[in-house]
Amino acid sequence: MSNKMFQVSTLQALVAGYTRSVITVQELESRGSVGLGTFEGVDGEMILLDGVCYRARQDGSVVRSAPDTGVPFASVAAVQGGTEFELGKAPDIDALKHELTCKLDEAFALNSMHVVTVEGSFDSVSARSESAYRADHIALKDMLATTQREFVFEKLGGTLVCVYYPDYMDGINAPDWHVHFVSEDRTRGGHVFDVSLTCGHAVMHKIDCIEIQLPATPAFDTYSLKGTSRDDIAEVEQGGRQV
Repeated sequence: MSNKMFQVSTLQALVAGYTRSVITVQELESRGSVGLGTFEGVDGEMILLDGVCYRARQDGSVVRSAPDTGVPFASVAAVQGGTEFELGKAPDIDALKHELTCKLDEAFALNSMHVVTVEGSFDSVSARSESAYRADHIALKDMLATTQREFVFEKLGGTLVCVYYPDYMDGINAPDWHVHFVSEDRTRGGHVFDVSLTCGHAVMHKIDCIEIQLPATPAFDTYSLKGTSRDDIAEVEQGGRQV
């Protein structure tokens, strides 16, 4: 079975501040059933699950995204099949990522892309989201310093959407794992910093093909994308935390 990743723009472009719409949510939902990303102006965190696109707002509340909402960056996949396995207690995000990476290693799949969903029970989920910051050539880390809010959800069920890119694809997307969360009742969610998992059921999809939709506007060609460092990407991923 062949699974395909559809990516909107590149993480380098987003980190450099290109946050204009490339496609709409309606178009994105037609290209994949599971994934993550953000919205025009970085107006919240995206969770695409079961073919439905959700937006986690600045306060951590979740709404279904309007079809005409713009998308500047996303990684979504149209998946079929998958490898299922159970997860026990993982006290933090590092333990969870380690367990998922071990599953890739066991499958001789560390050089491939993957999408993993983890449906489970959580002691806590530490996450963030943000509101729109509409400006050009403002670095993403500077936008988030103004608009980002952090929150902790406790004692709830939900789903983690985990996207893995291998190291050699650094810049196209973040190497290693990128994780978003949506609660079971689809009312809370965001970009995950940390998580304490009680138990969960995981489905792992290996991706062997990628299509990248680059922005078509002339403005895209005014950005210096090679200047985006791994440190910049790590800072955005961790919200200024030490990594």
